[in-house]
Formats: sequence, C-alpha cells, structure tokens
Amino acid sequence: MAPDVPADSLGEAFGAVARRLRAASMAAFAAHDVTPSQVRAIRVLDAHGGVRAKELAEHLRIAPRSATEVVDALEGKGLVSRSPDPTDRRASLVALTDRGRELSAEVRRLRGVESEKLFRQLSNTDRADLARILGKLSED
Repeated sequence: MAPDVPADSLGEAFGAVARRLRAASMAAFAAHDVTPSQVRAIRVLDAHGGVRAKELAEHLRIAPRSATEVVDALEGKGLVSRSPDPTDRRASLVALTDRGRELSAEVRRLRGVESEKLFRQLSNTDRADLARILGKLSED
C-alpha cells in the first residue's frame, strides 16, 4: 500500500489479516475440542494462576455468568479445577490442571505455527518493520 492510503483502508487490511490468523488458530484449537473463549481463559489462567471466576471475567472482559460457563466447560474437560479461596470461604479459585497447563503450552505452540505460516511470506526486514510498527501501535 502507498503511504497515502486512507486509514480506513489500513484498518480493513489489518482486520483482514487478524481474521485470517484467528480463523487458522480456531481450526487448530478445534482439533483440541476448545473454543476461542476457552483458549482465552486458559491463557489468562496460565498467566495469573488461580483466580476467582469474577477476576477471570474481568480479565476476559465478559460477564461473570459467562465466565462461570467457560469455567464449567473447562472443568468438564479436566483442564481446570476449583479449590476453596483461602481468604474467603464463600469463594473458590479456578486454576489450570496439569492437563490444562499442557494444553496452554500446545496452544502457544499452535499460535506460533499459524503465525509462522502467515508471516513467512515476509522478508526478515518486513517482519522487523511490522514488529516495530505493531509495537508502536500497541503502546498505551
């Protein structure tokens, strides 16, 4: 694209690339019988350890009831477990099981594979430029 391309066209192109990467990732996750929302929850739990469902909902930016549904599904698959919260006996903590941690590692690996498939058509210079640009755009 030329430097004078309108921002909305850049946004559309960026969205198209994101959708393509998301679709490839979703296909890979489906092979492990996990949905995108479950993968997001697994990633949060891997990063934060045991959290209350309410905290998980905040990290995922979803309603607490929706987080409970995600946790129920993950627990049914043996990927998470609930345990009493030592600071509040009315609450419970959700954490990954060993199987959940293994799946989290596999999800990271699959994301890397899918990213590599998409970005291998770029030269090393283009990759470095894209990484720099995306880093700049993601700064707060």
